[in-house]
Amino acid sequence: MSMVFQIPARGLFQGLFVAGLAVLLAGCANTGAKGNSGPVASTAGNGADIVTASDEPNGRRRARLRLELAIGYFEAGQTTVALDEIKQSLSADPTFADAFNLRGLVYMRLDDAGLAEDSFRRAIALNPREPNTLHNYGWLLCQQSRYGDAAQQFSAALAVPAYTERAKTLMTQGLCQMRAGQPVEAERSLLQAYEIDAGNPMIGFNLASLLAQRQDWQRAQFYVRRVNNSPSANAETLWLGVKIERRLGSREAMAQLGGQLQRRFPQSREAIAYERGNFDD
Repeated sequence: MSMVFQIPARGLFQGLFVAGLAVLLAGCANTGAKGNSGPVASTAGNGADIVTASDEPNGRRRARLRLELAIGYFEAGQTTVALDEIKQSLSADPTFADAFNLRGLVYMRLDDAGLAEDSFRRAIALNPREPNTLHNYGWLLCQQSRYGDAAQQFSAALAVPAYTERAKTLMTQGLCQMRAGQPVEAERSLLQAYEIDAGNPMIGFNLASLLAQRQDWQRAQFYVRRVNNSPSANAETLWLGVKIERRLGSREAMAQLGGQLQRRFPQSREAIAYERGNFDD
């Protein structure tokens, strides 16, 4: 679950996209017979045949198979092996936008922002309406503090009508706005994300974190309690809950969360801080 970006120092809920690789790789994993984002059926009644797997050019088929291997290696943490498979994918089909998208993610992991940006820009040039690539490029720009450019990419992703990962992009946009020192805009984005996917613990946690930073303790309590009452609770969410309950003077709730933290995550930084009473950590 840790792939997007949380402002606190570390933890399960820090991640881009953004919620595992679902947002980041959706555009890569769903390739198919025609175009860059999967097979497309012809318009009903126009007399054209339906596009099927047999219509896929040999070069694109080889590129797609190599990309599927690359995704597996990337998910397994074998980044350089994934990059080699991407190179072979692009050798088979230099117009495969999804391969450039994944190449961008690989270079982000390798801390090469220049090559990551080049990869995303190439992918977007080939497929300008692919929301997953727009999302990924937006996060790269945000990490470089290019907040205006990042906002344009997030907006472009959200403007794609068929985009199914809107909640994760709204969350990412909210986190970027937090980094940019725009708490009001960040709250608006995170609330929109929560309206779409209230069960996503990353969204709930990040919204609670933002509200806590703004000292809106009652509302922060509402959102973090929902996370901590779910199976997704971890040391970071419990620690945030402890600090919020302390601010509200809820000693019993604070002790209950602290007990969970010590029992379930005894070696965590958060548990050690709780034992020492370092509530500013």
